[in-house]
Amino acid sequence: MPSPEAIAQAGRPDLSVVVLCYRAGERARLVAANIASTLVERGITNYQLVLVGNYLEGARDVTPEVVREIAAHDSRIVCSALAKRGMMGWDMRSGLDLAQGDRLAIIDGDGQILAEDLLRALHELERGGYDLVKASRVHRGDGLTRKVISLGFNALFRLLFPGLRVRDVNAKPKVMTRAAYERLELESDDWFIDAEIMIQARRRGFRIGEIETDFLALTGRRSFINLRTVLQFLRNLARYRLREFRRRPAA
Repeated sequence: MPSPEAIAQAGRPDLSVVVLCYRAGERARLVAANIASTLVERGITNYQLVLVGNYLEGARDVTPEVVREIAAHDSRIVCSALAKRGMMGWDMRSGLDLAQGDRLAIIDGDGQILAEDLLRALHELERGGYDLVKASRVHRGDGLTRKVISLGFNALFRLLFPGLRVRDVNAKPKVMTRAAYERLELESDDWFIDAEIMIQARRRGFRIGEIETDFLALTGRRSFINLRTVLQFLRNLARYRLREFRRRPAA
């Protein structure tokens, strides 16, 4: 597996795709293969996949072995398979640390997001000259409870952080330029990191685009969103709103 330094010396990939594979297991193979084939079919061959298969110590999870094996057989794929020191935010940041591309994409590795939507977001980034483009889930297959939670969270987010004209804060894929990413100072270790990205994008005046997507039903495992994560979101919203009051607008 090539190191980030070796990749940098050979020239940056056009695109790095960070795939969040926590507890995806064997499904990570299908997701990675689908993303790779979709990119190649659209003429993108100078890409990097970053498979994030970090794990909880003591958990019965084959994902780390799966992503290591995938990366060992393809020089365009690297992986993070570390004992977790946080949840999705820590995973995402560990993947972004390995991403070397001129453009960076973030997508979940559980099969709920179509690889074609990643390409649509990338096209919109280039077409519109945006700093960041993200999805907005128009049709959702993950049930009424998740829909209601999402509607409430997005309404509260827009109330607390006015002026950010996005409909679906947490939706992926998210695609951004390297220049935009390097202006972010991400620190979330938990499930709030998507919102943190958008809060910082708002503060820094990013040009943001959205594409409409379908969010497929989750199969093979239960959702990670529960009452505990909802309360965590609410605490973080209050904490980050107070932070914004104390900050001057960033350049």
